[in-house]
Amino acid sequence: MRNAEAVTFAAATLDRAAHLRGDPAMQAALAADPEARALPVWRGRPLFDVSDGMTLGWASTAHEVFDGEPGETVFLGMLDGRPRFARELAGWEGPPDLPTAGGFLDDSRTGHPALPPHLVFADLRAVMGGLGAEDAGVAAAAKGILGWHGTHGFCAACGAASEAAEAGWKRVCPVCGAQHFPRTDPVVIMLITHGEDVLLGRAAAWPPGMYSLLAGFMEPGESIEGAVRREVWEEAGVRVGAVDYLSSQPWPFPSSLMLGCRGLALTREIRRDPAELEDARWVSREDVLAGLTGQNPDIRPARRGSIARFLLERWLADNLT
Repeated sequence: MRNAEAVTFAAATLDRAAHLRGDPAMQAALAADPEARALPVWRGRPLFDVSDGMTLGWASTAHEVFDGEPGETVFLGMLDGRPRFARELAGWEGPPDLPTAGGFLDDSRTGHPALPPHLVFADLRAVMGGLGAEDAGVAAAAKGILGWHGTHGFCAACGAASEAAEAGWKRVCPVCGAQHFPRTDPVVIMLITHGEDVLLGRAAAWPPGMYSLLAGFMEPGESIEGAVRREVWEEAGVRVGAVDYLSSQPWPFPSSLMLGCRGLALTREIRRDPAELEDARWVSREDVLAGLTGQNPDIRPARRGSIARFLLERWLADNLT
């Protein structure tokens, strides 16, 4: 698919410089470089600069925002020849009037007493549509790797506390020696068509009227094509024939890789699984377009920045090849 990497989170040009991860002396030198910068991440939220649009809020590696209880630090790589890190703020509890997150998306923004007002922590999923390609990709890497550290602090082999290694890209068990690496969970998401209609579904927890492409996790021993056919059959009771891969999207919520595919439906009758979907329906090109332009109150499109929205827009434009 042409321009497949134009999808949000997929187009960063960051040089990950993996060959530098295993050299502790080099890592110390990189962190001390006056040009080095670190992206603060608090409770899974990267820091953003909202003074002129939405960009990443890089800080000096010695900035006082990092004072206090240390969190994990990960070497992200080199950006324009300069070292870039992600660093978790583990010890800061947040302001006393911190709002309680609620709803489908958390639109709240939180400042820090050591930072100017135009620098705020925000939910990446809520702001992803307004980020440039480079910032989006770097933010996804930072959130994903720090999220993995937050949920994999103990050895899966013996249960002992593990330790970060390789500049944050590995965890090692000091007791049994097991090595653990960041996980990525493959998920198929599929544009299933029948004639000029596309199959859309919605989950009960979504905002009223929001519909998206069907999606599901791959299972062990399963091909991408097999996962597409199985998921569509299980969720909607529709049989799928030919399947083509289109594009992928890193999805750090928490650790997925979305594999965008196109499938041709062999049957049209929908037999929805109520445990998976609140509704599923065939939607015409005209109604999808009306939904994207806000003219169809019954169909609200997948949010901007998602691969579902990316694929639907290209399907409408006949630009899937």
